[in-house]
Amino acid sequence: MKNFSKVSVASEARTELHDQLGLTGAEVSINHLPAGAGVPFVHSHKKNEEIYAILSGKGKAVIDGETAELAAGDWIRISPAAKRQFFAAEEADIHFLCIQVREHSLESYTKDDAVV
Repeated sequence: MKNFSKVSVASEARTELHDQLGLTGAEVSINHLPAGAGVPFVHSHKKNEEIYAILSGKGKAVIDGETAELAAGDWIRISPAAKRQFFAAEEADIHFLCIQVREHSLESYTKDDAVV
C-alpha cells in the first residue's frame, strides 16, 4: 500500500480521517448526529471552505442566521467566514461527510491534472 491508504469506518459520532489516511491536502470527517441533537458550537474558519455531503437522514444547517434544510443526497459548500451550526431533525438521525480544503486552492480539474 505504498501509493494508497484504506480504512473502514464505524458509526461513531465523529471520525476524522486525516490521520488514519495520511491526508495532506484536505481534512475529511464522517459525522453522525442522533435525532434531535445538534453540534454544540457555532464555528467559522480563517481559510478553509467546507463541503458537506448528507449521506443519510435529515436535518438543517444554520448559516449566518439562514436555515438550510438538509436531506440524504444534498451537498452544500460553505465559505470560510460563514458562521455555521448543524442539527439533526427531531425525528431522524443525520449522517454527513465534511471535506475541508483551503478556499481557492484548486489549481486544475481531473481533465487537466490526470495522466493517462
